[in-house]
Amino acid sequence: MTSQYIDTAGSVRAGETLPVEPVHQWLQQRVNGLAGLPAITQYSGGASNWTYCLSYPDAEFILRRAPAGTKAKGAHDMGREFRLQQALKPVYDYVPAMVGYCDDENLIGSDFYVMEKITGVIPRKHFPRGLDVSKAQCQQLCKNMFDSLIALHSVDYKQAGLDHLGKGEGYTERQISGWRTRYQKAKTWNVPSGKKVINWLERNLPSKENICLTHNDFRLDNLVLDPNDITHINAVLDWELATLGDPLMDLGNTLAYWVEPGDDFMAQMTRRQPTHLPGMMSRNEIVDYYLSNMSLDVGDFRFYEVYGLFRLAAIAQQIYYRYHHKQTRNPAFKRFWLFVHYLLWRCERAIKGR
Repeated sequence: MTSQYIDTAGSVRAGETLPVEPVHQWLQQRVNGLAGLPAITQYSGGASNWTYCLSYPDAEFILRRAPAGTKAKGAHDMGREFRLQQALKPVYDYVPAMVGYCDDENLIGSDFYVMEKITGVIPRKHFPRGLDVSKAQCQQLCKNMFDSLIALHSVDYKQAGLDHLGKGEGYTERQISGWRTRYQKAKTWNVPSGKKVINWLERNLPSKENICLTHNDFRLDNLVLDPNDITHINAVLDWELATLGDPLMDLGNTLAYWVEPGDDFMAQMTRRQPTHLPGMMSRNEIVDYYLSNMSLDVGDFRFYEVYGLFRLAAIAQQIYYRYHHKQTRNPAFKRFWLFVHYLLWRCERAIKGR
């Protein structure tokens, strides 16, 4: 496979320049043999932390830092993200190797960490132009994707030294309460109250929960695929939201983004991954595959499906709230309120078993 399909960074956005000299000097103390200053490019994907590629003649690294400006408490914690991946790497090989963490915000204006660069293909709304992926390859990629999620959920987080990562028990109730509050605080006049969905979730809290390490943003576009075998996963990225939680809620989050061929026009319009291609599993097939391989018996998956959709509705509404109150002028957010209507409608259909 040629390099044209490999995901690359682009020009650094205005106002987000990375000071080259201080980063180079800091990196030289941790990596031997770095010659000359690196070329700096920036990844455009994502709306949270800023991610850069540092290219030396013989090595490439990824640097992640928090965005500029005021940050919500607990958000953009680069140290937490670094330590999580560092502890996870020995027991979960899909994590890039960490190079180092810097807590001195004076160096570049924020704390940051550096990790190895994993080269490969990142499937976004479409696979790269010209890359033909067969039905059989899509089937195998799907299987490998959810096998890697199952492997994550099977990690002994206590043995890995990650038992401090979250509160654990009571996670399900905290999530429903938390997303209810976030949605209500972000509500604008042109979206539903969501009370019917919220009340149903609160009445149908599962009596049992399992606690494991969860990613909470596990999607195809957070995977790096082998350019020589598109079905092979080289790495899982974006661990900002990882915590100790319930694995079925993690799966519900993933499926909220999963658009399949038979879905309606609105779902197809908002698709962010190539999950519609022939060979990709349906949401029901994914649930069956996951439960079978995790040896879990869940008579009714609706709670987790509705939770994932409602959480996504709350996320979309939080973004729209910022646009509605002119805290951002990004025109892409202008019609997010319609998406919120749609997701709550999907929740109600799922509740009714449709």
